[in-house]
Amino acid sequence: MFKKLVLGVLAIGVIATSCNDDDDSIPAAEAGTIAGGPFEFDVDGEPDMVSGVTLDATNAIGDSSVWIITDDQGLILGMPPTIEAVEGVNFDDAGAGTCLIWYARYNGSVTGLEMGMNANDVEGDFDLSNSIEVVRNQVVNAGKIAGGPFEFSVADGTPDMVSGITLDDTNAFGDNSTWVITDGDGMILGLPGTLEMVEGVDFDGAGDGLCLIWYARYNGTVTGLEMGMNANDVTGEFDLSNAIEVVRNRVANAGSIAGGPFSFDVDGDADMVSGITLDSSEAFGENSTWIITDDQGVILGLPGTLEMVEGVNFDDAGAGTCLIWYARYNGTVTGLEMGMNANNVEGDFALSNSIEVVRNQVVNAGKISGGPFTFSVGDGTPDMVSGITLDDTNAFGDNSTWVITDDQGVILGLPGTLAMVEANDFDGAGDGTCLIWYARYNGMVTGLQAGMNANDVTGDFDLSNSIEVIRNQVAKAGTISGGPFTFTAGDGTPDMVSGITIDSSNAFGENSTWIITDDQGVILGLPATLAMVEANNFDGAGAGVCLIWYARYNGTVTGLEAGMNANDVMGDFALSNSIQVTRN
Repeated sequence: MFKKLVLGVLAIGVIATSCNDDDDSIPAAEAGTIAGGPFEFDVDGEPDMVSGVTLDATNAIGDSSVWIITDDQGLILGMPPTIEAVEGVNFDDAGAGTCLIWYARYNGSVTGLEMGMNANDVEGDFDLSNSIEVVRNQVVNAGKIAGGPFEFSVADGTPDMVSGITLDDTNAFGDNSTWVITDGDGMILGLPGTLEMVEGVDFDGAGDGLCLIWYARYNGTVTGLEMGMNANDVTGEFDLSNAIEVVRNRVANAGSIAGGPFSFDVDGDADMVSGITLDSSEAFGENSTWIITDDQGVILGLPGTLEMVEGVNFDDAGAGTCLIWYARYNGTVTGLEMGMNANNVEGDFALSNSIEVVRNQVVNAGKISGGPFTFSVGDGTPDMVSGITLDDTNAFGDNSTWVITDDQGVILGLPGTLAMVEANDFDGAGDGTCLIWYARYNGMVTGLQAGMNANDVTGDFDLSNSIEVIRNQVAKAGTISGGPFTFTAGDGTPDMVSGITIDSSNAFGENSTWIITDDQGVILGLPATLAMVEANNFDGAGAGVCLIWYARYNGTVTGLEAGMNANDVMGDFALSNSIQVTRN
């Protein structure tokens, strides 16, 4: 009898290639020749795949093709479409017996080419190759067991029995059977005859360590299957199943920690502990964690390592007292989570001694955000900041104010509220940089007044971070004088202007140029210097009117080029007054 061959890829079916040739003279199908094997496997639960199968299709003929796996009577067990699919079949799943691998080619429709039919009875223009034999020998097989793994806290007086173990003996084989309990190295500790006997064993008295539960099948006489021997060394026709672990844990012990106590000021500066040590010589427990609680034991954090403990910023916690603990535990515990009390954790759990961390509250201004802000001042447009926010989550202090300083910290103003800060017009302040701060303080402080430096205020006082307000002066071209000039054009006499002067006392701008336009402002030239302006010969320009200008600008501007109009230049750009040059 043969088991049904389980072929995960065989349900794909046949790969067929249609032929559209109108010629009715189709040669009879020829399957070609296959090579490889024969193959022989032990049915032992380990995957058994064939490999190295080859096809010589030199003389093969047929529109369609398929690989076929049959039993030794030709009954079709599977039809893998490709040689790769053939080599992906696990023959161990088929049980003991013999399979045959074939390759087939055929034309048109055939009948009988399906699972459960006999490959020798297929009707139609169909041809089978030679076959490759796959022999599956039955050997002793213990099958598979499931359940667990199991974990117990031993020596606590509570019986520790396994339960829920199951045996899958679908492919198991062997005249005799037994259950086997070993230590972690395979040393036989017991040979319970039945599963009920296995589940009646009390592992609590075995001390800490590891046991393995196995199931065994064997034929005839075997040697070494006795207490004190190693199950891996049994000789004879013998097989062990997979093992189920039974871990026997000692009751948890956290050991002891040293370091501190620590005392910090809650002032916005990071406060980390350091130098904590752990003596784990007596510690026991498969799992561990560090715990930070308040002074009532409520869990505030569960850093996994000492490095993580020393990376905690206690300044963020506000004023109060924290306790640092180390914990060891076995298995699953309940209550070991944020917001629960470490003293109420249930399970095989132990806490070390604690280290105190005292957090003293001092004045803290908190943090502000927004900006930075950049304005063009002196242009008559009000320049107000907006969107500033205050995070006073950890702020502390009886009194507060906003502070505006220059970039050296000199106090320019003390607006009492954020609304007053955002109502301040920076346009009249001239160019430069201001800093906006928030301050908290207790009692009386000295130096908190206009004209003093905010960094020098004395008393219980704290400044937040600052927000920058950059005030850029808009471009101003100043004033030019000279002329006006009148020339007779086209007489061959050079016509140059001279005596032009510039008053740049109020001029401002990173860049400058002189500009010559027509009387409509169209740019005719861009002499870079006054010398270049006065070197220009207006005699060749013909009759008309020119205008001479001076310009200052910041950054990049557009439209400042010959042929464009000077009045249309875009950007931070300013023109002086103009000097007229009339060409008669």
